[in-house]
This record gives sequence, C-alpha cells and structure tokens, in this order.
Amino acid sequence: MTTETKFPMDLESVNSYSKQNNEPAWLTKKREEAFAGFETLPMPRPDKTKIDKWNFTSFAQHTVESEAFTSLQELPEDVKALINIENESQNLYIQRNNTPAYFSMSQELKDQGVIFTDIFTAAREHSDLLESFFMRNGVKADEHRLTALHAALMNGGAFLYVPKNVEIKEPIQAVYIIDTVETALFNHVLVVADENSSVTYVENYFSTGSSESGIVNTISEVIANNNAKITYGAVDTLAKGITAYVNRRGVAMRDARIDWALGLMNDGDTISENITYLLGDGSIGDTKTVVVGRGEQKQNFTTSVIHHGKRSEGYILKHGVMKDSASSIFNGIGKIEHGATKSNAEQESRVLMLSEKARGDANPILLIDEDDVTAGHAASVGRVDPLQLYYLMSRGISKTEAERLVIHGFLAPVVNELPIEGVKKQLVEVIERKVQ
Repeated sequence: MTTETKFPMDLESVNSYSKQNNEPAWLTKKREEAFAGFETLPMPRPDKTKIDKWNFTSFAQHTVESEAFTSLQELPEDVKALINIENESQNLYIQRNNTPAYFSMSQELKDQGVIFTDIFTAAREHSDLLESFFMRNGVKADEHRLTALHAALMNGGAFLYVPKNVEIKEPIQAVYIIDTVETALFNHVLVVADENSSVTYVENYFSTGSSESGIVNTISEVIANNNAKITYGAVDTLAKGITAYVNRRGVAMRDARIDWALGLMNDGDTISENITYLLGDGSIGDTKTVVVGRGEQKQNFTTSVIHHGKRSEGYILKHGVMKDSASSIFNGIGKIEHGATKSNAEQESRVLMLSEKARGDANPILLIDEDDVTAGHAASVGRVDPLQLYYLMSRGISKTEAERLVIHGFLAPVVNELPIEGVKKQLVEVIERKVQ
C-alpha cells in the first residue's frame, strides 16, 4: 500500500499517520507541535551555501510500504556485500524505503537487556524509555524548519539502547535502502549507551537508480552516559537528484566518549551537520569525515565539538576530494565554553581538487571562552602534490595510477576507522568509482 501526500500536508494527515502506527500520545503531540511550528520557523543558514532554491519539502510520496526480505539471500547484490550473509543471527536491521524489512539480534544481547528495533516498535513497546531521549538532549524539533519537518513527518529509523555495564563487542549494523525513486525519507536514529557500557553502531544509506526530486531528512541522536563509549560509523551513498539534510548529534556525559567515522558519498546536493556536545568532565569527541564530490553537486559540511565539561577533548579530522564542477564547504568549529578548564580542541580540514572547476573551502573556527585550555587547527585546499606523483611515477607507476594511490592515501585516515570490513570495502569501492 502506498500513501501519496504532496506537501503541504495538513494536521489531519499527520494525526492519521500517527494513529496508523499506533503511536503513544506523547509522540503524536510532538508531531502536532512540530507541524504547527514548521511554517513559522526559519530555514537553517549553512555558512557560504545558498539553499533557498533547494527542494526540502516537495515530494510525491510520504510513505511506501515495501515487501520485507525473508532471507538475506533476497537482498540486492550491492547490499549483500555490506554484511555477512552467512550469519543469520548477526545484529542487523534492514529498512526498505519506509518498511522494516529484516531484523536479527543475538540471544546473548537479548538476555543482557539490549534493545534494538525499528523506531515505531520502540515507540509502542518501549514508550517511556524512548520518550526520555527522543529529541530532548540532542536535536530539538524547534531548532529550524527542517528539524520541525522531520519531527512532524518522521517515517522510519531505529532505536538502540545498551543497558548499564553492558559491553557489546560485535558491531550492530543498520542498512537503509531506498529503491522507490520518489520516496521521501524522514529517518530518525537514536543510539543510547547507559553508564559504563559500550557499543559500535554502523549504518549505510543506500539508494538504487536515480531521482529527479527525492528528499532525505535524517536525524541521528547519540547519547553516551557516564563512562560509556559509542563508536558510530556511517557510509551515505544517496543517488544524484536526492536532496539530503543530514543531522548527526552526539551528547557525551562524564568520562564518556563518542567516535564518529563518516563516509559522506552522496551524489546529490547535501547539507550535513555533525555536532558533539561534551557535557561531562573528561568527555571525548572524535570526528573523522571523508567526502568525495563530483558532477555539479553542492555540499556543505559543518562539524562542531562544543566543550562544557572540564578536561574534555575534541578532535575533528575532515578530508575531502572534489572533481568536475562540484563545490563543497567544510566548516570545522571547536568551541570551549567558559568553565571548561583544561580542555583541548583540535581540528584539521584538508581538501584536494582534481579539476579546474572544482571548488572546496575549508574554514577552521575556534571559539574559546576559557583561558586554561589548549586548541589548534590546520586547513589546506589544493591539488595533488606533484612531488608525490613524481616519486610514484619514478617507480614505474603511471600518472593515473599514481593519482589514484595519492587520493586513497589522503582519505585513508577515515576509511580505516570503519569497524566492519564489508562497509570499509564498500567505501573504498565508492571512492574508486567517484574519483576515477
């Protein structure tokens, strides 16, 4: 069944969708409040990128009910490469368009009280727990027009909760497949690690075919309580023609750590926000991002680490490659609030341009409101180093192969951080395809 909705939606259709999913009253109310504020809130204003003519709100279909996969063997070949198809009991969630299409979790994790499920099942079966985190400490619905639109029209996503003192050694994986070109995806992912716990979560956004007017509006909230550790890996490969707003937000409490390893490989225009709040003393946020732009796409990537806790540490590493007529803005912001003594904010942004019309801007920003801290930044924008090419070519390597090796070496610090071999291999293949 397909529900077709052309924006603007009305309040009745929002309520109807909530009722259709048997959502608790608090979630319906949050949708209603977000929808009411949607038209009055301003659009986000990414630095140096005009988005007033980008399509974030017009779509043909709000939800698509797709067939589930009864076996991993039914998956598209490209998706099979991301996972271990021989392991039917791995910790895996697959969403097809807006439909939960496959799920498996080990009995061991179930016995330990781990919750891993789609966002709608979480709302029905773990309502109080979900409510205590959903768009409260991370992203707020009233931040701007796109966060309000997301809260009102959320139509997919996942919830992962790790109880106190539980250390999950094997990665938990989610794959979000878009195979209906006009699908609108408002995905919400919520990952919570309670005190003294640890988890690695890896997700893939994967679209087949092309789209002329697809939109994706995704929000991830990552909450690490005291002394918890979360590693969050992601590879986004949305097709040309899909306009994407991607918001990944982390909150780290006392002695907690959040590590991000993000491969942002969309072929359409993209706005990406990645903010980590270091609220607790001794908290750590480490963000590594790799980007490849091609064609005529325009992208804006803003990465921020905001220090509130004493002795907190924030690291930002962003490497991007631009080719053809692609243009990207890389904003890195390290902010140390008053009172966050002994904190350290470090960042590095580097961009390689492979053609005359390609453009990349790296903007490192340090905002320091405390004296007893350390901070530093580095940024560079340029072309492939001719000395590196000369050295490789002097060993009998062709210029084309030498450039390829330099690019892979340039992006390796992020690629090597991805904890699942299939996903790491996929990212390498995507990079290879985009820069060749």
